[in-house]
Parts: sequence; structure tokens; C-alpha cells
Amino acid sequence: RCLETVTFSQTIPTSLSIVGRTFQAQSRQNPRGGVASLLQAKWTETKQASERSTRCRRPGLTMNLKVLFAVLAVALVAIIALNWILLVGMPRSAACQVRDPDEQLGEMMEQQRRQKEMFADLNSLELRQVVRYLEQNLAVTLVNCSQALPSHNSIFMVELQLPRKHDALRFLDQGGDPPRREARAVVVFGAQTRPNITEYTVGPLPDPTYHVDVTSRTYKSLHFNSRPVTSTEYKAIMSTVGLEKVLKLLEESHGSDGMLPIHLDSSPRGFKLGDRETWFPFFKNLQGFFMHPLGFEVLVDHSSSNISEWKVRKVFYNGQYFDTIDELVTQYNKGSVRKIQRTGSDANYASLRPRQKFQTYGPLQFEPQGPRYHVVNNHVRYFDWDFAFRHSPASGLQLFDIRFRKERVVYELSVQEVNSVYGGEAPSLMRTKFLDSHYGFGKSSNELVKGVDCPYSATFLHTLHLMDRDQPQRIRNSICIFEQNREIPLRRHFSSWFPPPSYGALLDNVLVVRSVATVGNYDYIFNFVFHNNGVIETKVSPTGYALTSFTSEDTTQYGAKIEENVLGNIHTHFLHFKADLDILGTSNSFETKDVEYQLKSVPWKPDQKVYVPSVKSRILETENEAAFRTGTKLPKYLNFVNLDQKNKWGNYRGYRLQVVSFNPDSVPEDSPDEKGISWQRYQLAVTKHKDSELKSSSIYNQNSMWKPPVYFAEFINNESITNEDLVAWITAGFLHIPHAEDVPNTATSGNGIGFILKPLNYFNNDPSVYSPDAVYIDPANPGCEDNPIACLSNVASCSPNFPEFTYGETNEH
Repeated sequence: RCLETVTFSQTIPTSLSIVGRTFQAQSRQNPRGGVASLLQAKWTETKQASERSTRCRRPGLTMNLKVLFAVLAVALVAIIALNWILLVGMPRSAACQVRDPDEQLGEMMEQQRRQKEMFADLNSLELRQVVRYLEQNLAVTLVNCSQALPSHNSIFMVELQLPRKHDALRFLDQGGDPPRREARAVVVFGAQTRPNITEYTVGPLPDPTYHVDVTSRTYKSLHFNSRPVTSTEYKAIMSTVGLEKVLKLLEESHGSDGMLPIHLDSSPRGFKLGDRETWFPFFKNLQGFFMHPLGFEVLVDHSSSNISEWKVRKVFYNGQYFDTIDELVTQYNKGSVRKIQRTGSDANYASLRPRQKFQTYGPLQFEPQGPRYHVVNNHVRYFDWDFAFRHSPASGLQLFDIRFRKERVVYELSVQEVNSVYGGEAPSLMRTKFLDSHYGFGKSSNELVKGVDCPYSATFLHTLHLMDRDQPQRIRNSICIFEQNREIPLRRHFSSWFPPPSYGALLDNVLVVRSVATVGNYDYIFNFVFHNNGVIETKVSPTGYALTSFTSEDTTQYGAKIEENVLGNIHTHFLHFKADLDILGTSNSFETKDVEYQLKSVPWKPDQKVYVPSVKSRILETENEAAFRTGTKLPKYLNFVNLDQKNKWGNYRGYRLQVVSFNPDSVPEDSPDEKGISWQRYQLAVTKHKDSELKSSSIYNQNSMWKPPVYFAEFINNESITNEDLVAWITAGFLHIPHAEDVPNTATSGNGIGFILKPLNYFNNDPSVYSPDAVYIDPANPGCEDNPIACLSNVASCSPNFPEFTYGETNEH
């Protein structure tokens, strides 16, 4: 029975209209696929409707076959056209075209690239050439690092030897010859009558012909046991522990999971120079194992170069000490040991696996018209900014020759050391003071995840290191560079007091250079941020896992309970930074300014007095005056100025340093190992630049804290700092008492520390007035000329074609 009759020719326009609307909806969801099947389904539906109408056709209504075939042909052409558009892609709007750098910029970048290359890390060829040269010219047998024991000779590290600043400036500013490109090589000589560590300068690269021993002029002293512990040494240590003897004991204490326990490190390794005894705490092999302590630790003496002389000195289990593992096992089996009987613990409480299924994507950042910055090798240019960078295996990301509007403001900006000091009842945490350059927080960098660690469309760069390895190690995508809209105005004002109203503002678009180092339990996110008003931010945000210890008591003296039988241990974070500023040259002075309240009589009412804030300024003359102790009041304005250069208004041109820190108390100076971190005594120290004082710490300080090869406190020796080449050494830190919200691991929010460098009378006004990102809204003159945001819709749809997500490819190079 037919209730309605529709001819096939009548259904086609309606169906195509439906297909068109459905095509638009589907293309927004899936612009590249699924439409062919959609059209096929709609075609089938239409054909079936036609067949039903044919069966139900009333007499007198006939199909015009010519019209039918014509419409079918049009529909077929439409289907083919729609599929072609989807496969090839819609042509991008002219507003979406990527802006390529002009020819003049390209030539300028090429010229400056040659200058910046002297700060570039060694490439794979150069690293291999240095190793080959040393193997052929040291007149000793060198063993591969992966097989070298303390009794062998081996190459521990090769990296770029930075040029002397004087030589670099002569090349950069005066057109002199480029400094020789050289390498720094650390060689461990264990197979000698007197084992030693020697540092060489090797050059010139890429084809070395000389090597010079620079150890004695670089370090005060360098004991053989100051050398970093290598991966091979750790493996050899674990082979002497006899862990298999306590596996049954640990299974009875914590339950069996079929996995061997994981050990961590601790330091310093003893109580005097030459000691090399390490407490190794053990953890259950679960996700987030740092949060699964076993309450079992072993002290191993590995001081001798002969590994057959290594031995276990002490064993710790559930708050009790034993001389050997055999003693612990014997006493345990006799029932004379206070046993651990752990129950009720959630094995996955520290796992980072998602607890909830993914639902929708969050905001996405991209450049609608392509990147507005340019990266050529190790050279970066962003509007008025220009600088070079490198990535040291020991110290991580470092910036050099930072210029704003073609004038150098900073010669070097770098992290010197990362330190954490722990407290607890367990022996491994009772006196631990980690110095992460010992482990290499450049070498410990890892691949950055697109869309998480950095914006998906950021520029990702690889780094190359040779430290505790046989071959150069390439770490993929370990630096990212991107422009970011901070989503807060750099400055703004809405004027409404006097008509007509107006609005003026500047977007705070910044360039970010980022790397992340995972040193054991902690991840450190290093950021250098460049604003368009000449401001530079240096910021480090710690995250990762806190270290924990097993506890059977509800004690909070050394932290806080964060899980059954788990104590999150109290610790401090300290970072040391170097900022070598050059304000219109290297003849600079250090000025402080603060507020001072003066009691003054009121001119129009002499019987009344008021306190009036006034400026108290001072030019500091010596290093001792400019060494500000931790815990003391720091002047609010810390200015590096050029006394021979004034701006239009008669002010000394300079840059202001602002420290962002929550410094806790540092280790007392009467602690013998405090010398290795003596920079913590000062929240800020300003010294005269010296080629013999290039770093405030070293890879050797960790194992030689009692007589450190680099003793920072001796940098401060009352020398003049007036009209000199000055260096600022900045300490920033915070106290961390773990809490429940540190589970599964610590968040970055609220933990960022560092410092800011900002122009202070360096210009005649705010240089960002010339930024192209300004916005001005005048109701009388609407449009896009002064308000580009009004035309943002033209580029809002210019999403880029994101590359396929990749992660975890091989790092061998």
C-alpha cells in the first residue's frame, strides 16, 4: 500500500542537499576520511527510496529517462569533486600563508651563524676525532668506558672547550680571528702507580694536533676518588652486595612480586677526602618505585681501585644495623630481628597511568602563519632578540651572546649546579646532599613529548653528548623552542574618564627555550623566556618523585606520612645560576636601590609631619660588599649599570636583577661537607670576571665535598667591582616537606624559581612600543589596522598539518 509517491528525479536534489550538510559536519570532524562511504550510503538510501516509489507509482506518472540520466551524471560529478577536495585539501587562504624570512634576514642570519658557531656543541665527527686522537697520543692503553673498572685507563667525557671570553669578544666585536675550536677531555688514569684524573684541552678541531694538561690550573686539587661513579662501577658494586641472600627475607616483609629490588644512590660517600663509601637504599620494583621503600639499605666501601677489595661495611633493615648481610639473615631466621610485616599498601598508588579515560582535547597552540622566530644550528633570532645556545653534558642548557636590538646585554646565562639536601632516620637520607652536575643533568636530559612538554608545533632539536659512554649519544628532541602567548597583556589600559573611551594593550608573546633533565627521582624543567620589552626570565620548575623511606611509626620529624609505612622525607632544593652581564660593554658597576622613609614637615601645615618614601641608592665597590648572605635582607633593586652611559633623561643605563626564590636555611658552615656547596651561603654574589672562575661547581665536588676542587667561597676576595667586567651568581631554592598531594608525584605549580633580568633606564622608553603585537581600539576608527585582533577570524582556521606523533626512537649516534 502506497501512502506517498516520490520520483527518483525529485529525491536527488533533496538527497544532495542532505549529503552536502552531512559532508560539512563530517569534514569538520574528519576532514580527510570517511566521506566516500558517507556518499555511498546516502546514494544507496536515495536509490532504495526511488525503487519504492517506482513500485508505488500511480498510473500516468512516468520517469523521463533522459532527465534521470542527466541528474545521475551531475550527482556522480559532485561525488567525485567532493572526494577530490577531501583528498587534495582545500586551498589555504592567503592569510594562512607561511611567512618566510626575507632575503636580508637570511644573509644576516648566515653571517651571525658563523659567529655563533664557536659556542656550538661538538658534532659527532669532532667527538670521534678527539677520542681517536687521545687513543693514539696518550701512550697508554685506553679501555672503553662501558668496560672500564677503576683500575683501567678510560675517557670519561668529551665536550666543547668554551673559548676565553676575551678571545670571543675580540672576534665578535672587533673582527678579529675566530678562537680556535677545542675540546675538553676528562681522562681517568686508573692503571697508574699513582691513579689520577686529568683534564686536557684538545685542538684544533676537527683535526687535533695537540693536547694540553689543564688540570692544575683549573682545580685547586683533584683526588682520584673525586671522579664520578660510572655505570660500570655501579654494576660492579651490585655484584659484591650479595642481594640474592635477602630476597626471601624481603619477600616475607613486603610480599612477592617476582621482581628484583631496585637500588638508588646517596651521597656524599663518606666523611673525609678519599672516602668512597656509599649507602644504597632498595625499593620495590613497581611503577613509581621511589615511593615504595623496602626499609633495607647496604653500605658498600668501593674506595680501592681493586674491586676485589670492595666489601659491605654495614646493613640496615627496619631501623636496625648489622655488620653483614649474613648476620642480618642469621638473626632474622633466629627471630631476633624486628621484622617488617607490611600489609594494606596499594601497589599502584604511585603509578602515573591515567585513572580516567580520555574525553576531549584541551586548548591547542599553534602559529597560524608559521613561526615568527628563526633557528639556524645553535643560533636563534626572534624579533629584536638574538643569541646562541649549547647543551653541556654536565650543566645542561647554556645561552651566550644574548643581544637585544643588536646590543649585547648578557654574555653567558647558565645553570651552574642543582642541589638537594635530605633529612631522615634512614642512613641513605640522613646526610644526603646531591649535586646533580656530578650525574650530568645535560646527559640526563630526555626526549620532550610533543603537546605535553612543549607545544606540538614547537621546533625540536637533538643534542649530542659523550659522557660515561663509548660512543656519542644523541638525545632526540631534547631542546624545544617555541613562541607562546601568555594570555595576559604585557601592558594595557582602558581609558574612560574623559570621552571618547579607548583601549590600548600589548600581547605578551614570548619566545621560550626549554629542556628537561631527569636526574634520578626529580625532573627539572629549564626555561629561558624572552619578552618583547627586553626582559629575560630564567626559570626552573622541579617535578618528579620525592624520595621516601620506610617507617613503622607515625613520626613526622623528618617529613610526612604519605602512604602506609611510607614517609615523604624533608628536603631542600637549591639551584645556582650564572649571569655574566655586559651592559654596553664590559665596564660595569653594581648599584643597589631601596626605599627609605624620611620624616618631613608638611610645608602647608608646619605643625604636622609625615613619613615620605624616598630612594636610597648606592654603588657597591667590592666583592665583599656585593656578597649577600642567605637569610639577610636583599635590596629591592639590584642593578648592573654602565657609569659612562646615560639615557636621554640622565639615568645610568642598566639592567635590573630580580630573584624569584623561597630560600630555606642552608647547611651550617661548620658542617665539613658544606664547603662543596659554599655558594649556598649567598643568595647573590657579584664578582669580577676571571678565566679561572668560570664555574661555581664541578663534576668532582660531589665526591670531594670536604676539599672541593671548586670552592666558590674563595671567589669572593674583596676585589674591586667598579667599572669592571661583572658576573652575578644567583642562588634560588625552596623547602619541600612532602604531603599527600605529592602522590603520585610532585606538581610544577607554585614551585618555579629563578630570576628575571629587565631593562632599567637602558632605553628612553619601553622598547615594546615598537612591537608589532600592539592593539589599540578607538571606537571612532574601527578596523584591523591598529587592532589586528578584529581580523583574527581570518587566520583562526589556519591550523597546521601536525606531523605524526613519535617518541622513543634510538638515541645512539
